[in-house]
Amino acid sequence: MTRSRRRLSGRRSACLSAVVLLAAAAGCASQDAPSVAVPAPPPGEAALCRALHGELPGSIGDLGRNDPEPRSELTAGWGDAAIVLRCGVPRPDGMSDPQAKAVEADGVNWMLEERDSGPRFTTTYRKTYVEVTLDARFAHDSTPLARLAGPVAKTIPPSL
Repeated sequence: MTRSRRRLSGRRSACLSAVVLLAAAAGCASQDAPSVAVPAPPPGEAALCRALHGELPGSIGDLGRNDPEPRSELTAGWGDAAIVLRCGVPRPDGMSDPQAKAVEADGVNWMLEERDSGPRFTTTYRKTYVEVTLDARFAHDSTPLARLAGPVAKTIPPSL
């Protein structure tokens, strides 16, 4: 009888260890993905965003895909929040400013908003707005926009 108690205790210990290990792994996984607000576009725009999501690259430069939490077909990310894309965002107030800065990358126009944490770009003249935030290391590097322009042009039709 003592022997069976030891086995039971050993099993409980093993199960408890496994649960603790799984919980720790789950906690680490959720900490690796940044958290962002998921846009709530109208259904037609959400469909365009889902199409875009399917075309997005697995990596941009040396940054692998690391989609933010909560998982959504309206958001994507690369690196540790170095590049975050949100599709179906509201029209930024800055688009009403005739002095707003803009750039063009491979046929896609983007409005630029300079921020301390890094630039934010939002597509212009498209059926839905796509926002890309970059961390400070991309302050003078449009490579991510060039890499995202093809999928945007393919899935989000011009509005003009």
